[in-house]
Amino acid sequence: MNPKRKKIIILLSVIVPLVVASLFGIRIDTDVDFSFLPKVYATLNFFTFIILTLALIAIKNKNRKRHEVLVKTALLTTTLFLVLYILYHITSDTTVYGGGGWLKYLYYIILITHVSLSVIVIPLVLISLGWAMDENFVKHRKIAKVAMPIWMYVALSGVMVYLLISPYYA
Repeated sequence: MNPKRKKIIILLSVIVPLVVASLFGIRIDTDVDFSFLPKVYATLNFFTFIILTLALIAIKNKNRKRHEVLVKTALLTTTLFLVLYILYHITSDTTVYGGGGWLKYLYYIILITHVSLSVIVIPLVLISLGWAMDENFVKHRKIAKVAMPIWMYVALSGVMVYLLISPYYA
């Protein structure tokens, strides 16, 4: 893989999770009400899941160009999600899950797997993208077979986390 691209992948794979983790220690006071953002970024996660599903169908049907456009669109919706997620969490108080019973356990299982896999999926997606950009489709396919289902799970589990915690937003 292109050495410059490899450095960018490593940099992004380290910086993005560190920035997101540091959010919980940063609070910016603003007069703007960003309470609408969780619904927006949950919707972006849902769109990402749908787009990735369509991308998977496209490549199964050997429509490489459509697959490429859809994956790039999913990268865009994922990036927009991340920007809005960061904006919300640096300007808003943390919401604590307030439910009980089995839903509480379900919520935390989904949340923990969502967060853990969201860190893992970053380098996988970027490496897969890098191999595709280098037109090494053998290596791209090998990584994509791991990256795609994880990325789809992260997108869909983000929606589930939102649906479970949304009743507890202030």
